[in-house]
Amino acid sequence: MDIFNKFQTRGNIGRFSDVAEGYFVFPQLEGELGNRMMFKGREVVCWSINNYLGLANHPEVRAIDAQGAKDWGMAYPMGARMMSGATKYHDQLEAELADFVKREACMLVNFGYQGMSSGIDCLLGRHDVAVYDSESHACIVDGVRMHQGKRFAFRHNDIASLDKNLARATKIVEKTGGGILVISEGVFGMRGDQGKLREIVALKDKYNFRLLVDDAHGFGTLGPTGAGAGEEQGVMDDIDIYFSTFAKSMASIGAFFAGNKEVVEYMKYNMRSQMFAKSVPMPIVIGALKRLEMLRTMPELRSNLWRNVSSLQSGLKTAGFDIGETNSCVTPVYMHGGVGEAMALTYDLRENYNIFCSIVVYPVIPKGMILLRLIPTSLHTQRDIKETIEAFKAIKGTLESGGYKEAADKYVESAYAR
Repeated sequence: MDIFNKFQTRGNIGRFSDVAEGYFVFPQLEGELGNRMMFKGREVVCWSINNYLGLANHPEVRAIDAQGAKDWGMAYPMGARMMSGATKYHDQLEAELADFVKREACMLVNFGYQGMSSGIDCLLGRHDVAVYDSESHACIVDGVRMHQGKRFAFRHNDIASLDKNLARATKIVEKTGGGILVISEGVFGMRGDQGKLREIVALKDKYNFRLLVDDAHGFGTLGPTGAGAGEEQGVMDDIDIYFSTFAKSMASIGAFFAGNKEVVEYMKYNMRSQMFAKSVPMPIVIGALKRLEMLRTMPELRSNLWRNVSSLQSGLKTAGFDIGETNSCVTPVYMHGGVGEAMALTYDLRENYNIFCSIVVYPVIPKGMILLRLIPTSLHTQRDIKETIEAFKAIKGTLESGGYKEAADKYVESAYAR
């Protein structure tokens, strides 16, 4: 068989590309990044960008980004960090990040997704065992897939399941001489629930393992100082390796690992994706320093965010919507229906109610479920929230009465007629 033959089906989501691309997937939002943007020529309330603290278009951030590009250009420094791409500003950013998350040392990486996947590959040897939450982000799943040793997934946030899998892992490493790495997220990006870090840490009294936490959605939003889910739950010191991206609260690109000096030094000299990749461009580093300063010194950004989170989530609950067990900013709204109905519902929401949020369907979530994910930011207004809840009431009524069925059938017929 020609290896390209399988590409004709385009996969579970790709089969809808003829009717979905450019609208339901790969949509093009235009205008200033904020609570209201332009989509297909109309202004929409936007709940789909991870600009939690509103820094993306903050005047001070825009000014420092522009000055960084003017002073350094995107090329500087050239080469990998290890060979020719090191600067005092990279060192400064790492030192400030380490201090902020209360760790001895920190290592910058170019991207969040690539950083986590290759970081796991770096940390695990073939005699080690990875034990990870079954609903971990794709970057974690891809990382453990690269692992040449054993890996076990425990049921989402199920400590009994984790205990069982740690027992299995312990039997293996007793024979191989390896170690155990438990991986969880600080905040799970679809459900919005925090990882049960306190309960995971408690199992260290029973088992010998290290804990890696991906806190992409918790960094900058949770905890008294914004240091993340570990700080929020009072177990920051018990997280052995802390990871976060700049793509959420920092409204930028890049990521970092933080931990004790010995671990970070090992990663610096053994993480292949960074050893052989160009150093983070200087404007990104300069911009990240400014963003981190604002995160530390402007608590009102986080206060404004949580005011909107509370208003949105309480309003949805009062209106009878199922938002699951979220205890973070991520706000999922669960409804029942097929993929076609989800597409028809989303079209109605965008075209007739001017509300833009992300749509999530099978295979990301179980069949028969529709998840509309809202990401509140510090920039959203009470008007935005009120309009959104009223629109959700309307589309829920239409969905439950079968009003999207005819349009849904056309979407599905088109996708499967290929």
